[in-house]
Amino acid sequence: MDAMELARKVVARMYDHDPFSIWLGIERVAVEPGRCVLRMTVRDEMLNGFSVAHGGITFSLADSCLAFASNSHGIQSVSVETSISHTKPVKACDVLTATSEEKSLTRGIGIYYISITNQHGDNVALFKGTVYRTGKPWFPEEEPTPSQ
Repeated sequence: MDAMELARKVVARMYDHDPFSIWLGIERVAVEPGRCVLRMTVRDEMLNGFSVAHGGITFSLADSCLAFASNSHGIQSVSVETSISHTKPVKACDVLTATSEEKSLTRGIGIYYISITNQHGDNVALFKGTVYRTGKPWFPEEEPTPSQ
C-alpha cells in the first residue's frame, strides 16, 4: 500500500471510531501523509453565553485535525501538548476549515501547526500540537515481513 492509501485508510478507521468528531459534523476535505484539511459548520448548540462558539469547538476541530494528520503516516501517535489562540469570534452557521502543517517529524515526536479559518478566509484560531509517536503501526498485519 502506498503512503497516500495508508494515510486515507488510517484516517478512515480513526474517524469511523470517533463519535465526537462525527457529532461535530466534521467533513474530511483532504488527507495526505502528514497533512489534513477538515471542515465543519457551527451549530446553535455549540454557542456559549456570549452567542459565540465555545472555545472548545475550535479546539476540538483542531485537535481532530492534529490527530488525523499525525497518525496519517501509519504510526499510532498521541498528543502530549497542545495550545490554541482564538483570534476572531465564531458565530452560528460559520463554516470552519482546519488545515494542518507538519513542522517537524522524528521517530518519536511530531509538531504540527493548524490554522482555522471561517467561510470568508479569516483566521479565527491558531493551534499548535506536539505528538508522541508510539512506534506501533496502525495495520501491523500489513507490515512487510523481513526475509530470512
